[in-house]
Amino acid sequence: MPPAPCALCHTSRALIIRPKNHQKLCKACFLALFESEIHNTITANSLFRPGERIAIGASGGKDSTVLASVLKTLNERHNYGLDLLLLSIDEGIKGYRDDSLETVKRNATQYAMPLSIVGYDELYGWTMDQVVSQIGKKGNCTYCGVFRRQALDRGAARLGIKHVVTGHNADDVAETVMMNLLRGDLPRLSRATSIVTASAASDIKRSKPLKYAYEKEIVLYAHHKRLDYFSTECIYSPEAFRGSARTLIKNLERVRPSAILDVVRSGEDMAKLVPAEVSSSSQLLANTKDAVIAADEEEAQGEAGCGSANGRASGGEMATMEQKLRDEERATGKETDFTLQGQRHDRCKHPSTAKKLPKQHLQKCVRCGYLSSQSVCKACMLLEGLNKNRPKTEISVSVEEEKR
Repeated sequence: MPPAPCALCHTSRALIIRPKNHQKLCKACFLALFESEIHNTITANSLFRPGERIAIGASGGKDSTVLASVLKTLNERHNYGLDLLLLSIDEGIKGYRDDSLETVKRNATQYAMPLSIVGYDELYGWTMDQVVSQIGKKGNCTYCGVFRRQALDRGAARLGIKHVVTGHNADDVAETVMMNLLRGDLPRLSRATSIVTASAASDIKRSKPLKYAYEKEIVLYAHHKRLDYFSTECIYSPEAFRGSARTLIKNLERVRPSAILDVVRSGEDMAKLVPAEVSSSSQLLANTKDAVIAADEEEAQGEAGCGSANGRASGGEMATMEQKLRDEERATGKETDFTLQGQRHDRCKHPSTAKKLPKQHLQKCVRCGYLSSQSVCKACMLLEGLNKNRPKTEISVSVEEEKR
């Protein structure tokens, strides 16, 4: 059989079959289409305004690296008028974060973007290596999630920036939707599915330009653009509940390529059914340590910190895909192919009735000055336990912080 032509230009040979819809494209058309879709997402949701300073949460992983590359390209091509810079968090994990930060530093040079690095040690007096040495690997993502969330906000505030963009992709959002459904936590869907989020504990908003981009297509884009990114899993990453949701999403994708976006769209539709007063007050549900841990397991997967989804993907699926792409590039004449069979899957119906919750009242943490619903914020409460050698201190808060 002769090589299949590109479905868009009809002249070049198709080298890529899009995971999203099985469309056969040449390299140039795939890259152009990927960038065009991100541009449409940005404009359709009015994510930016001219002259705005934007901090890109950079971990050195594929998502944040692709995000930085695409935003630089689109900013120049469409004259967004944005002032872009990279903001990284150094958790203090030797053999992982120190290596990934070297990638971020190279990215800063490659994209001609200023880089600011905020470390746990300077903010909290603890590195994650020290935290894990005291509490062990179980539950360490709770500490890291709380610390990173606040560190990213503080880093942005230090730079006078009110808008941080993160590399969350469609797979990440679908996993979060599935986690909330499995927990029966529909009120949190509004925050999980929104492309722009703002925390009651901070005046810094966050947005997800890659919200509708498939993880596999991000890998394809990074590969064909030959981007420099770090692809190693965090050495402290545990098997959390998100792993079960991820496996379920990946299994659905194998039998129905559109399953990821189907879940995202369904989550958006269900979020609209949640009463506004419940949705806006859902952060008040985090009144137990279990609720905080659940929320920060989500936070711990954020691109602003944990980095590559190569390690996060079930069974090292992204690492396998990356190796396959390298092998196929060396062997000329091969196509990048994903053979999937379309099949219907049933959607869940909205079964629960939301409760009316009281409004929250914010104040500054008496210790660090960070906005909190209590006199002492979550980070300071965790630090108190660490400093007193009581890492299992109960956490009782009434504002559940958003992820990234």
